[in-house]
Amino acid sequence: MPAPTPLVQTRRLGKYTIHALQAGGQMLDGGAMFGVVPKPLWERKIPADSRNRLPMGMRCLLIEHEHGLVLIDTGAGHKETHRFLDIYGIENEATGHRTMLEAALADVGHRAADISLVINTHYHFDHAGGNTAIEDDGRVVSAFPNARFVVQAGERHYAMHTNERTAASYFPRNWEPIREAGRLDLIEGDVEIVPGIRALVTPGHTPFHQSLLIDGGSEAACFLGDLIPTVHHMPLPWIMGYDVEPLRTLESKRTLLARAMEERWLLVFEHDASVAWGYAKHDGKAYYCETARG
Repeated sequence: MPAPTPLVQTRRLGKYTIHALQAGGQMLDGGAMFGVVPKPLWERKIPADSRNRLPMGMRCLLIEHEHGLVLIDTGAGHKETHRFLDIYGIENEATGHRTMLEAALADVGHRAADISLVINTHYHFDHAGGNTAIEDDGRVVSAFPNARFVVQAGERHYAMHTNERTAASYFPRNWEPIREAGRLDLIEGDVEIVPGIRALVTPGHTPFHQSLLIDGGSEAACFLGDLIPTVHHMPLPWIMGYDVEPLRTLESKRTLLARAMEERWLLVFEHDASVAWGYAKHDGKAYYCETARG
């Protein structure tokens, strides 16, 4: 699968400049991506390949903040085996860089060492795998050596106590080296992480999944994570089979989308292969996305 494009999309958000950075592409099972929605319906939106997989992005968000560069999510990283990469159709290597995320950062004039804060929506491998990297001597260390990392305390606890269903998504090497280095900050609930960036707990995909609200003063944006992974998941019942508590996802979506439409938030889609952002609209029957330029 060709990697999603473009690699970088940039726009103003009030007083901030924000960059949507593609950390690579992946191919995920259509049934898993759309849960109980029948294939004849979702396949009209995204055609599947011969293995019933759909092209997905791994979009991260970089915010030029007054307290330093803030990065939300980090993609899959480069620590996994070739077999693992094939199963999930991950393509995230870039010429001259270990990962496509590093290439995207370079495109906007930055390096991993420039990042001051990394916020994870949750700890699944395609959102937190890029938190850490393997050194030449085999050590796993922070991929962002000068950054502090933030996640919900409940998410870390959930990630450290997996079961037969969740273990395939959580790899402690993606966050434990950061905790051991004393660079992990755990938060609880809807809190302001730094001025203008607030955690919104949006449970369902995982019990402590969080979305991030960025308030630029004259305009606000919400990084949705896996609450609404693509524009095709805007209708309330279009929920991923990956979600461990789908009925909680339903209520999280209902609450967030009503507020997003009322306050005209720019919605940022993490897994959509082509659409980075847009606005919530409702046609009297269902929510949909009005795409935005930039």
